[in-house]
Amino acid sequence: MVSGNLFHSRKNSWPTQEYISKSTLHLLDFDDAVPPEQAWRRRLNSHANLLKEFSVTFLEAIKMVKLGIRMWSYVREEASHGRKAPIDPFTRESYKPSASQGVPLGGMGSGSISRGFRGEFRQWQIIPGLCEASPVMANQFSIFISRDGGNKSFASVLAPGQHEGLRSRKKADDQGISSWGWNLNGQHSTYHALFPRAWTVYDGEPDPELKVSCRQISPFIPHNYRESSLPAAVFVYTLVNTGKERAKVSLLFTWANSIGGNSHLTGDHVNVPFIAEDGVSGVLLHHKTAKGNPPVTFAIAACETQNVSVSVLPSFGLSEGSSATAKDMWQKMVQDGQFERENFSSGPSMPSSPGETLCAAVSASAWVEPHGKCTVAFSLAWSSPKVKFSKGSTYHRRYTKFYGASEGAAVDLAHDALTGYKRWEEEIEKWQNPVLKDEKLPEWYKFTLFNELYFLVAGGTIWIDTPLLSSNMGNGQDQSKELEYANVKVTEATVHCRQGADAEFTTDNEYDSTATNGENQVNEQDTGEVSDENESVDTFRIGNSTSTLQPFAMTKQEYEDDVGRFLYLEGVEYVMWCTYDVHFYASFALLELFPRIELNIQRDFAKAVLCEDGRKVKFLAEGNWGIRKVRGAVPHDLGTHDPWHEMNAYNIHDTSQWKDLNPKFVLQVYRDFAATGDMSFGVDVWPAVRTAMEYMDQFDRDNDGLIENDGFPDQTYDTWTVHGVSAYCGCLWLAALQAAAAMALQLGDRDFAETCKRKYLKAKPAFEEKLWNGSYFNYDSGSSSNSKSIQADQLAGQWYTASSGLPSLFDDSKIKSALRKVYDFNVMKVKGGRMGAVNGMHPNGKVDETCMQSREIWTGVTYGVAATMILAGMEEEAFTTAEGIFLAGWSEEGYGYWFQTPEGWTMDGSYRSLIYMRPLSIWGMQYALTLPKAILEAPRVNIMDRIHLSPVNGGFSHNETCVRKISTKGGCFSNSVFHCAC
Repeated sequence: MVSGNLFHSRKNSWPTQEYISKSTLHLLDFDDAVPPEQAWRRRLNSHANLLKEFSVTFLEAIKMVKLGIRMWSYVREEASHGRKAPIDPFTRESYKPSASQGVPLGGMGSGSISRGFRGEFRQWQIIPGLCEASPVMANQFSIFISRDGGNKSFASVLAPGQHEGLRSRKKADDQGISSWGWNLNGQHSTYHALFPRAWTVYDGEPDPELKVSCRQISPFIPHNYRESSLPAAVFVYTLVNTGKERAKVSLLFTWANSIGGNSHLTGDHVNVPFIAEDGVSGVLLHHKTAKGNPPVTFAIAACETQNVSVSVLPSFGLSEGSSATAKDMWQKMVQDGQFERENFSSGPSMPSSPGETLCAAVSASAWVEPHGKCTVAFSLAWSSPKVKFSKGSTYHRRYTKFYGASEGAAVDLAHDALTGYKRWEEEIEKWQNPVLKDEKLPEWYKFTLFNELYFLVAGGTIWIDTPLLSSNMGNGQDQSKELEYANVKVTEATVHCRQGADAEFTTDNEYDSTATNGENQVNEQDTGEVSDENESVDTFRIGNSTSTLQPFAMTKQEYEDDVGRFLYLEGVEYVMWCTYDVHFYASFALLELFPRIELNIQRDFAKAVLCEDGRKVKFLAEGNWGIRKVRGAVPHDLGTHDPWHEMNAYNIHDTSQWKDLNPKFVLQVYRDFAATGDMSFGVDVWPAVRTAMEYMDQFDRDNDGLIENDGFPDQTYDTWTVHGVSAYCGCLWLAALQAAAAMALQLGDRDFAETCKRKYLKAKPAFEEKLWNGSYFNYDSGSSSNSKSIQADQLAGQWYTASSGLPSLFDDSKIKSALRKVYDFNVMKVKGGRMGAVNGMHPNGKVDETCMQSREIWTGVTYGVAATMILAGMEEEAFTTAEGIFLAGWSEEGYGYWFQTPEGWTMDGSYRSLIYMRPLSIWGMQYALTLPKAILEAPRVNIMDRIHLSPVNGGFSHNETCVRKISTKGGCFSNSVFHCAC
């Protein structure tokens, strides 16, 4: 816990009044129009500098020549099948990334759209795994102001005109958006971000006598598994007239029928006006996606009230020849401030032709009295009910459970957003206020903590509904959700109790399912679509049976309680779902905010541990061949082109030989089990936990209880070679032995608990003897030039041990000494602590440049190291360490990585892999500051001391276990797991 007033002297506060005048703040002080004191801020005229991507050194390039050749061949092979390789270092987007990002829109898992701090809509991720980075510049808010007497008028797009996506020179005959009034300078306009909300305040721009605040709100609400899945956002404009004359103010929302990139040019798109209940009206934009992807429908809408009048222009184009052009539309708004009411009855537009851009506009107009105030609200929603992966599997998104799968759902989403956003805000403020009002925390930490959550929306997240199998349990809104499963045999692993020498894990409850073409897939009869690529729906083996990682039939109550299945990308450049070695760091955010999602991800990996996929794969680093998924090995990821069916999209190394994945699985499972107290979860995953531990026995080659690395990068640092025992993997292994022993004890598998404890007691002194050098743990036990390097992440296992209520792995003096060494060398010797923790540092104070990853600063690892420091009572060092990521990535003097935090950067600030999963580990810091009650109240008696060793020797062996069959009586442990006598 943070102690006292430690950080009062160094808050790094960004006072609101330094960006907005006090008088304006006073005028806007109602209806949440004023940004909070703790927010990330930028002026709209701030320069969005281009970002600099990292490059390998000459020596690094020489070492990776063979890998590069094989990867080039693989990328081309995937392209020949119309697919994008999960890692493609050769293809660069034509649109250069810049420091212009802002808070993304919508909830989780239904496709995402980001919005830059200067107002542009960008980073389109509607199609799984595809990110269209460039902004669609026709998507804008604009304002038109006229006053009684007609002597003052203003018309401007509410974004500065110096956009990289806008042509710099305006032609006199231009019919497109360059003809609009790009008059805003941005000098007196500011952006304020506190995810999932953002405020843009126009302090007298473009009208000096009108103060305008735009509040962007999305339904990201922790522990709310319904509304947090909704693809919708609201923009609430607060208007204050400081002039002496009444002002007519018209706000305009324009939107192109596009999902980013060149999608607007594909043709056959249609716009339709609509009028809904409660004064909500607008335009539906039906987008027919290319390449067989499911269609998308957008809704842009405004809410008509007693003071606000809404009108629409259902369609206009950007070029001459359109029935109405962008220039015509703009001139109409300048002249009248609104469109004709008859437009609501105009019906569907003509389908757009290929090469033509089809746009729509919604106007909301109000009279604002002198010194009066007015509120105008718009909403944006998009309905993309089906998500289709490139190898054929199609699913319904989570929100369809509540809104159905019809195109008309976009209207309901837009309506409910406009009528429910105030409740969203109440719940968001209730969640955030305890952190924001905690005076012991640095100001930069408060808003960075929340803003790093952008990734759970913008990280390519997919959240699907779990289908209800029983045909007599139909859902009234959407019968199509009664989906069928693939024609495969499913086997659930359970634990059997067998007396005698042959006691072992077996499988039972074999279930034969009948149906179509893949797990959870949309029924062809309902959708009219056929999955034409079934090569991915191959089979995995579980023992002697096969599976495609699918759940069993549920009762209606179970279905209603179920939160579906969730995927998120490693990064927009590393397109792999739920990359597990990285999830190890990021998962604290899900555990804190959406624990049921976190448990379901762990269940997916537990099933995967017990699966085997025998298809051959070529591993690019070594050029050797192996099978895609080995039974007992935790997969690196859940796949790219057909997740859950085709795991391990990563093919640089054979990850079945990685030494960190299995321990990370055991540690995450135990942490989640301990934090949530969910005994049924523990029962579900225990067979996989035990199997994962047994699998690792093969890597203890000298029978000292420790696993050894194999002289290649066999862990998450996948260019950083390891020899012998390593600080990183060895520490994870020690922690996993503790976690497995504790979990085995609590689930009644006492023999296995004894086995793990024996190994731990043998491995711990061997680990310290081989790696402890008096002040820290050496990188590895080999004799290479970097074996004595100081690795920032050397205590990752201790991080999880302390996070799970387990006893420390080492003496406190060793833990603090190692962390102090990391702080003094990896943190403070890198630009005075202003960049984060470099991964590797030689004991002579020089950065370890063995490979590109040893010399990088990894943002998520730095947050993880800071969390470990907090748990060790080193709060000041922890926040100084993490502050380096803020200063380099988020501050105004930094490199511009806000809302696109990369995996890491080099000493000169060059990034690698923007919009990356691992920085969510800042929530590991918050977890450490506010440990769950279950962890704080962990047994005072060391849980390892509760495991009494019998006089039996041996390693992980099936023959020594006698496990109570707990799969049918998980509830018996709910009250007191240590004294259950059932």
